[in-house]
Amino acid sequence: MEILYLLIPLSLALAGIIIWVFLWAVRSGQFDDLEGPAHQILMDDDGPVIDTQDEAPPESSKPPEQ
Repeated sequence: MEILYLLIPLSLALAGIIIWVFLWAVRSGQFDDLEGPAHQILMDDDGPVIDTQDEAPPESSKPPEQ
């Protein structure tokens, strides 16, 4: 029976911490978009590959020295 004097305040403190963490998560936006990251994996965002090795090097604005 005396253990209840320890367990009841301990369980109330634990419940308070859990509620505080949940409210912090809601306020910081952890639950804003639950499906977006899951759909983002499926989307193909690869653009066309540009081969830069075939292009000529940029010309200098100075005339060549002789």
